[in-house]
Amino acid sequence: MWWLDAFSTYLYALGVVVIVIAVLILVSGLDDFFIDLVYWTRRLWRSLFVYQTREHTRYHELYRPPEKPLAIMVPAWQETGVIGHMAELVAVTLDYENYHIFVGTYPNDPDTQRDVDNVSARFPNVHKVVCARPGPTSKADCLNNVLDAILQFEQRARLVFEGFILHDAEDVVCEHELRLFNYLVHRKDLIQIPVYPFERQWNNFTSLHYLDEFAELHGKDVPVREALAGQVPSAGVGTCFSRRAMLALIEDGNGIAFDGQSLTEDYDIGLRLKERGMQEIFVRFPVLRYQRHPKQSEKFGQSRQEANVICVREYFPDRLATAVRQKSRWIIGIVYQGYRTHGWKRSPVLNYFLWRDRKGAINNFVSFAAMLIMLQLSVIGLLQLVWTSAPRFVSIFEGQRWFDVVLVANIALMGNRMLQRVIFVSGYYGVKQGLLSIPRLLWGNLINFLANWRAIRQIIRSGDPRRVAWDKTTHDFPSIGGENQAKRSLDDVLVANGVISTTQLHEAQQHRIDGLQLGSSMIHEGRITAEQLAAPMAEQIGVSCESVDPVGLPHELIMTVPRHIALHYAVLPLRVEGGTLVLASESYIDPVSLAAIARQLGRRVRYVIAYKGQVTVGLRRWYAQAHKSDHDPHHLLEMAAERGLISPERVPQLWSGYVSRQVMLGEILVAQGHLDEVAFRALLLNHARSEQRLGDFLIGQGVISTETLNRLLRLQAALQPSVTSLLEQECADFERLERVS
Repeated sequence: MWWLDAFSTYLYALGVVVIVIAVLILVSGLDDFFIDLVYWTRRLWRSLFVYQTREHTRYHELYRPPEKPLAIMVPAWQETGVIGHMAELVAVTLDYENYHIFVGTYPNDPDTQRDVDNVSARFPNVHKVVCARPGPTSKADCLNNVLDAILQFEQRARLVFEGFILHDAEDVVCEHELRLFNYLVHRKDLIQIPVYPFERQWNNFTSLHYLDEFAELHGKDVPVREALAGQVPSAGVGTCFSRRAMLALIEDGNGIAFDGQSLTEDYDIGLRLKERGMQEIFVRFPVLRYQRHPKQSEKFGQSRQEANVICVREYFPDRLATAVRQKSRWIIGIVYQGYRTHGWKRSPVLNYFLWRDRKGAINNFVSFAAMLIMLQLSVIGLLQLVWTSAPRFVSIFEGQRWFDVVLVANIALMGNRMLQRVIFVSGYYGVKQGLLSIPRLLWGNLINFLANWRAIRQIIRSGDPRRVAWDKTTHDFPSIGGENQAKRSLDDVLVANGVISTTQLHEAQQHRIDGLQLGSSMIHEGRITAEQLAAPMAEQIGVSCESVDPVGLPHELIMTVPRHIALHYAVLPLRVEGGTLVLASESYIDPVSLAAIARQLGRRVRYVIAYKGQVTVGLRRWYAQAHKSDHDPHHLLEMAAERGLISPERVPQLWSGYVSRQVMLGEILVAQGHLDEVAFRALLLNHARSEQRLGDFLIGQGVISTETLNRLLRLQAALQPSVTSLLEQECADFERLERVS
């Protein structure tokens, strides 16, 4: 029968294909087994010999170096509603303060721009960058625009960023991440921390297969790569570049740090820095705190050390089409563009890992073909088992004992592959996810095959791997509660509350006193009172407002806030309510600063808005050493009343006028345009670690000259009255009144 001949031919061809695929699987399996062998041998060696004489670095060591300025770079295309959540989450969780987030947006994406504007109003350390070209361009192009804005900000703020960190808008940043980067950035040029995807429902194999791959990749493969080749591929998130590395990239690219045509600029940069002899490190740093009882959230089989490493968390795509699109971009960038751009290197060890990067172009097809062949052989076996009268064919592997050895070896290697996957997934996510990673292997093979096929079609259609357009992947962001709302303009609130009319506001803006911001200028001119300014300001911010007695605070309460914290953040302690310390401030305290105050004091804090000048006078009275030997201004007023120079009823009025017209040097600096408010806040972080007075520090930083400082101090003295001058004016008025009467 003709179909028997056809089927025999099919079986023969299938046998040839099976042999080729089996050999390829064997080669790849031995390659993976070598990595396993190196990892476990190295881990055993370090356990037996290295850590017997040298202790692990504890997380307390991360707090020793002073906080260096760090810049977080976030590309954003159609990320409405995400940036605000990220900034909020970072502000309340990061155990670090000296950082700025620069968000790259596009001119044709007004929704994201508007969202970033709203976030920037609440978080002074969040800066909007608008790219030169409409989006979506490549992520690398967006980062180049962001980097240019960072360098311009450095010049304006007179600060130098020591580290440049890559993150996406949907990343959840670990509490100690910036502490770790700050600890290492002066010694290492590329620092990469692990990425651990968030879990979804157990049957969402598309999203969870990322979990399996990253757990093994960042748990074993990348550490071995760093140990043998000294080269670390950036993951695109959770990567910190030293200033030396970033300047080298700019020099290498003739002013452009990131390759705008690369779909995986992070992978590209790791190889470029290695060629320049830069130091790269992959860090798995667990933060372990003493616990008398284990957490209820710990999962069975989870390693406490592995599950507490400093890492990046995020949700990965949960739809097949989205996952295929994302992975095809990775394959094009790493395999095809990577080969075209970097070729092979002189180092055999590095070439070995480059081959491991690129073998996926073949492996993804081989794995999928193996699945199909297994399915076909299973169907044939089942058919012969059910259909007993069917013709019997000689096995396609009959008489090939070497092939039996190959099959046995492949089965053993596959069993080891599953075991390794279970171990590394279980270490972070628990045994349940570890066991589920086995069936997810098949689904992952399907996704990788489809992604590889899509990548090849894109390259054929474009004619060149470097011409393939960047294809952004959308992600989910974990909900943190609440909505990100814009902070209304203070001018709008003043008009809306009837404090001042639109005409009066326009007039005040036209005649603003030199050296004062608008609110202070209106108080000095008598257009509004300090209370009328403070109440709308508190409403704008979303906190309460109250009048503060800066001279009547208990000494014990003053001692709860150290001098350097009070002066740096311009706050006064008011009282303790249910374990929460209530602070007074004359201006908005952003969430980053408020969280930093709470960490430094080791207690919960909240703040209220005080009337203008009340905190300034309190700080001078209780904390500013330069004023401790001066006469107490409030006491001078009381003495004048006792001697009959002024009536006792005038003391509160004169005191209120004196307090509300006090001006701090920082306000004059900003009002006169020497610095913008954001740059001034950045400088204050550096000044907090200095023993110099603010004026001397600004001169040392090159912000102002000595002549400018002297002029500003004279202006400050002219703008804010002394009690003596108020008394002299009051007495002169009193004498005039007596002469007239």
